[in-house]
Amino acid sequence: MRPSRSLAGSRPLSPARVAGGGLAALAVAMGIGRFAFTPILPMMQADLGLSVAAGGWLAAANYAGYLVGALSAMALRLRPTTAIRAALAVVGLATLAMAGTTHFALWVLLRAIAGVASAWLLVFASAWCLERLTPLGRPLLPSAVFAGVGVGIAVAGICCAALMRAEAGAPAAWGLLGVIALGATALLWPLFAGEESPAAPAGARRASRDRLWGADAIRLVLCYGTLGLGYIIPATFIPAMAREIVRDPAVFGLAWPVFGAAAAASTPVAALLARALPGRRIWALSHLVLAAGVACPVAWPGIAGIIAAALLVGGTFMVATMTGMQEARRVGGASATVLMAALTSAFALGQIIGPLAVSALLAARLPVSGALLGTAALLVASAVLLAWSSPPAPGSSQATG
Repeated sequence: MRPSRSLAGSRPLSPARVAGGGLAALAVAMGIGRFAFTPILPMMQADLGLSVAAGGWLAAANYAGYLVGALSAMALRLRPTTAIRAALAVVGLATLAMAGTTHFALWVLLRAIAGVASAWLLVFASAWCLERLTPLGRPLLPSAVFAGVGVGIAVAGICCAALMRAEAGAPAAWGLLGVIALGATALLWPLFAGEESPAAPAGARRASRDRLWGADAIRLVLCYGTLGLGYIIPATFIPAMAREIVRDPAVFGLAWPVFGAAAAASTPVAALLARALPGRRIWALSHLVLAAGVACPVAWPGIAGIIAAALLVGGTFMVATMTGMQEARRVGGASATVLMAALTSAFALGQIIGPLAVSALLAARLPVSGALLGTAALLVASAVLLAWSSPPAPGSSQATG
């Protein structure tokens, strides 16, 4: 495969630059645009009086925006690099704006906007990077791209833990992460300066779309939607649950950095595992481990159970994300971006259901344990569905649906 080139065609993009740019883009997309709210939630509860139920609605607004972003990525014909640069800037600006208001309605709007931009980044940056890195046959390069999610989560968590220790408020946290996102945007801007790969012939794109929605593609969408539902409750509420058990921010503030560190470390491990196991089997195993992590706070009450959940959920949800996107690229063929956006849409729908279910349970004064155990059961069922499926050969008509 020839090296990718910049818009001017004079500077080839090395695989390391592509992987590094993808890592940073996903760190901004998910670590800040999507999940900055998670470590900031305890701070907003402490100094702004935000309730857990209100936190659930803010989380749901972000996930609703994520769903809109994923659906629009399917429907709109956007240049990937244009979409990536616009989304990076929007994530930074929306995050920074959170520091400048205390109006709940504006918070809802800003979190929804950040969700739209985050979905664009995940879909377009993943597709852009995988198109350039997968043909090289070096699995550690794509794994580095998806490690960016964990890196972003860990960085956001460490920043918030440090600010809590310094007794700074939630506005300071939003402001700091917004500045970090805008700084990353400035650094990544030249990389995504308009370079595109040659488009597939129109006839090939139409044929690929016509064959896309077969049983295998639908299976991937359903299982990826279960992933969104499965991880979101612990991913959203782990720091808040830890705060209810341990009041020392130096202790409960560690839950989210642990989650992010586990996510960052998991994708290179999965890349090494891929030498012995097909990607779909790795995806199934990750759902089983994720199910155990979701059930941990119920089976093992206390801070130890919370940390175990952070390790198991953080250590597997990005493996499932990476393998799901890789399967979508392989099955989708010339329409891979469309299938990746469809998976992301299903993921987003699962994420909307999760926080709203928790908010409804809390409003009814019911325990969250029922939602956790039910979600764990769904993850086990999806793992069985994945493990028993036989991936079609790449390039076959069945492979594209």
